[in-house]
Amino acid sequence: MSSTPSLSAVCSWSLAPRDPADLIGQLRACGCDAVQLALTPLAEPATGKPDVWSSAGSALRDAGISIVSGMLATVGEDYSSIAAIARTGGVRPDATWPATRARAIKVASVARHLSLRLVTFHAGFLPHDRSDPERQRMLERLREIAGIFAAGDIEIALETGQEPAETLVEALEDLGLASVGVNFDPANMILYGSGDPIAALAKLAPWVKQVHIKDAIASGVAGQWGREVPAGTGQVAWPAFMAGVARCPQRPHWVIEREAGETRIADITAARSLMQRLASVG
Repeated sequence: MSSTPSLSAVCSWSLAPRDPADLIGQLRACGCDAVQLALTPLAEPATGKPDVWSSAGSALRDAGISIVSGMLATVGEDYSSIAAIARTGGVRPDATWPATRARAIKVASVARHLSLRLVTFHAGFLPHDRSDPERQRMLERLREIAGIFAAGDIEIALETGQEPAETLVEALEDLGLASVGVNFDPANMILYGSGDPIAALAKLAPWVKQVHIKDAIASGVAGQWGREVPAGTGQVAWPAFMAGVARCPQRPHWVIEREAGETRIADITAARSLMQRLASVG
């Protein structure tokens, strides 16, 4: 991992690019020279459509853009509501697990080809009760995915938010694998209503391998989505959050993520400026 935070990386899916050239153009418009790359389009080209993403690695490299990490989308995810993603997300559903495992193998191969060292994904809602058989199945599946990526010397990081920090800490302790950590997203804690981001970061700090820069406002209603907003306009206490990340032993990358709104480039540019201002103050 980098010894200093990356202030110019952005999630590729935030820009909804048509192809690598479009991604490069939008990254330049944002003033970004690094990216977390969605790997599923490279691993599984769309059926019946041109394979436009197979050249992404060389195109980004030739443009001087670094790929700081990759992202695996598990099969069948439905984000239409919190209840829907609880049913369909990550490694939790038995019906999609074989396809998710097969996809992980393909994504790991792509990540290895790109010389990546980190891939992130949502594990799915982890049950808190250690005696819950579903929890044991999920941990077994996470161990299997970790092994698939570790074979290529690649670490994995689980997205935060779908369970309280305490539950995720216990799962990480039970897994006991140095190659498995956390992609900490403070907005997800707010969007899912799963806890205060600053307190959660303090608990998860030993495992944090990457951080998403994203902001949100809580719904105030249990089981209902909060609202994602541009960084600096929501409920994330950014100075305290950045101070907490600075104390994380693995010195994680910062990657801007924006998944809502119609002015993505402007919002990402503003988030980058916010992080640069806070970093200069710190």
